Amino acid sequence: MIYAVLVVVGIITGITAGMFGFGGGFVIVPLVYHFFPAYDLLAASDRGYLLQVGVATSTSVMIVGTIYSSLKHHLAGNIDWSSVFPLAAYIGIGSAIGAYVATVVPGSWIKLFFILYILGVIADCLLRQGFMQDSDGHEFHHMSRPVEFLAGLVIGAIASLLGVGGSVMTVPLMRRHGARMKNAVAMANPLSFPVAILGTLTYVLAARHHHVDLGPTTWASSTCRPSPSSRPARSSASSLRCAPCPGSLTRRMP
Repeated sequence: MIYAVLVVVGIITGITAGMFGFGGGFVIVPLVYHFFPAYDLLAASDRGYLLQVGVATSTSVMIVGTIYSSLKHHLAGNIDWSSVFPLAAYIGIGSAIGAYVATVVPGSWIKLFFILYILGVIADCLLRQGFMQDSDGHEFHHMSRPVEFLAGLVIGAIASLLGVGGSVMTVPLMRRHGARMKNAVAMANPLSFPVAILGTLTYVLAARHHHVDLGPTTWASSTCRPSPSSRPARSSASSLRCAPCPGSLTRRMP
């Protein structure tokens, strides 16, 4: 059952990311929060870190989607790369900061930030000028370097802290600076790539710092395989046992 749910969620996430430039974090974080405990995918001692697991999972999942969508939009000529850089670099710096913060704050804080973030994005898109109104051409007006630097840091930090990619901030930002919707959505994908890469790397390094086992034995333990002590002479489904997990991704994180 859980695998069918994951397949459906993956398809929905891919569609929303490709069409709108965002959507993964809004789906994956709640999915991990509700389904992982229900299907015993986390030990009871680790359930206090559900939000951290959710945002880290969402951040890493974005890697594949952002690469593919960026390539497709680039080939279609929808990306103005001069508008992407250096904002993408500043977003990358902010994403490393946000991912580290997520590993040291309580999960209840992340939950609150996540809810406030969703409400704030909806209000921003509906109430502020520039997002709902389309223009005749792509006339992106570049921000000043200090403003661009600050915007990149804030977007990157919030994106990796909440596992949302940042597209729900970069798309309205591009729209308010003159970009057409299709161009804003297209540019949101390469702008989310630094969040996916640097955010995931920071989560991995933070886990290593807290002596969390991220070796292949942890990944292999998520699948069922014959136990060496009870491997049958003849293979049968009923004789397979799941090997115990030697370490959890989030165990011993603060």
